[in-house]
Amino acid sequence: MIDALQGLPGVVALALVGTDGLPVESQGEGGDALAAELASLRLSLDRIGRRMGAGEVTRLTFTSERVEVVAVASAGYLLGAALSRGHDTRAAQQALARLALELTALPRGEG
Repeated sequence: MIDALQGLPGVVALALVGTDGLPVESQGEGGDALAAELASLRLSLDRIGRRMGAGEVTRLTFTSERVEVVAVASAGYLLGAALSRGHDTRAAQQALARLALELTALPRGEG
């Protein structure tokens, strides 16, 4: 699934985290680290949504000194891309939104 994101400008790492919080796929330098951090963030996002009564968090974006991370959550999965800082993230956000629809077709594990 994450192969569809490889050609996007600026992408340095990709990760798909499963419903059980374990990495399903990761690619690129830092892909394993991105997967691990997305798994941790997934738990936090679920807790924030519950505690605030805001419902399910479906999109996450943050910026650091060197990368911008965009991620979507759907059907219990979290799919994210890290891009080199300074690249326009719109193409990645659009691609992630399209792939979020495909995540609903993946099997749901325990989580």
